[in-house]
Amino acid sequence: MDQSARYADLSLKEEDLISAGRHILCAYTMKPKAGDYLAAAAHFAAESSTGTNVEVSTTDDFTRGVDALVYHIDEATEEMRIAYPLELFDRNMIDGRMMMVSFLTLTIGNNQGMGDIEYAKMYDFYVPRRAIELFDGPSVDISTLWRILGRPVVDGGYIAGTIIKPKLGLRPEPFAKAAYEFWLGGDFIKNDEPQGNQVFAPIRTTIPLVYDAMKRAMDETGEAKLFSANITADDHSEMIARGEFILQAFGPDADKVAFLVDGYVGGPGMITTARRWFPRQYLHYHRAGHGAVTSPSSKRGYTAYVLAKMARLQGASGIHVGTMGYGKMEGERDDRAIAYIIEREEYQGPAYFQKWYGMRPTTPIISGGMNALRLPGFFENLGHANIINTAGGGSYGHLDGAAAGARSLRQAYECWAAGADPVEWAKGHREFARAFESFPHDADVIYPGWREKLGVQ
Repeated sequence: MDQSARYADLSLKEEDLISAGRHILCAYTMKPKAGDYLAAAAHFAAESSTGTNVEVSTTDDFTRGVDALVYHIDEATEEMRIAYPLELFDRNMIDGRMMMVSFLTLTIGNNQGMGDIEYAKMYDFYVPRRAIELFDGPSVDISTLWRILGRPVVDGGYIAGTIIKPKLGLRPEPFAKAAYEFWLGGDFIKNDEPQGNQVFAPIRTTIPLVYDAMKRAMDETGEAKLFSANITADDHSEMIARGEFILQAFGPDADKVAFLVDGYVGGPGMITTARRWFPRQYLHYHRAGHGAVTSPSSKRGYTAYVLAKMARLQGASGIHVGTMGYGKMEGERDDRAIAYIIEREEYQGPAYFQKWYGMRPTTPIISGGMNALRLPGFFENLGHANIINTAGGGSYGHLDGAAAGARSLRQAYECWAAGADPVEWAKGHREFARAFESFPHDADVIYPGWREKLGVQ
């Protein structure tokens, strides 16, 4: 059934929709299996809002007034854009706020699996001011971490972090020892996503030992340290119990704890629960599993740009944004847009210019195959270093140990900030120099001729 007469209006102007502020706008790449492109787009909009595949007797003037409308199509580029009235989206009983699950239910929901749709993928969306006011947004941002670390709260710079490796984690005592060794040179440690309350590393045993390691490292270095603890769980009560135990264990240094939540596999409810139950903690959004949907090779779902934008609305203090082609994860240099949309007050995305109206920023977290040699080019591409970087192999793979690995990361940042040539910089910075020997394949690719310049055979 062709529903384009009801669910499409190509006379609508995008600038008018944005000016009115009564719609969330979504941009998709979409290909129908066959037939008329506009008819398939209209069916997509109908399924996203008030319609189905037949006329129903319960339709009235009100429901027609809140139809989602296709307002732009370009069959040659497989692009369609849909305007969703704010009235479509479910709201909380307790406080009238908007919820991300409702946004996803309507804009992603059933529509991508309809029989007449070959594929569809959201690549951008626009949120009007009223909707931004109704999402939580972050309660804590990177400025809080900079303050704890004794840095300026504006442009406080690079936070050198790591991930306890191997990925499955370690038993309590080795885990705490690995944390202590890194903290002698670095700032921030996070659990890897499988780590939590495993049978060989129960949280009630591991966390007090980690806190003891943090205290000893702070005493030895005279610097504050940060730990991001994984509280992800199927059950919200379990997640809250983990968080409360961790805060109790860290006691007077609980402000130095972030909470890591696997927001993709755990879902929006986990992020919002953590954001609301622990509003004073830095909320670390880990993207475990996201590549199944957001990968550039996937033609359905939504992009990593969309995921990051949603994370800021939900209240993530920081979210992993990939390595923009500089680490082991898939990505391109232009993926810096994923960082810019969450850290800036306004940004022109692939489809929409988005203002955030004072919502706190979300920190780009960089992880996945990074080491000191890759950082100067990464910073140059991004244009700044106001990020958290968690380099697991880049720290524990350093020939002189984790503390030296952490110092090499800091020295890489200082090299970029000074505008220095990395190979020349290495001559006066031992830990950075040893990173060349620690990761020789990267050194050969990124800095050809380094062996002769540094006198390494």
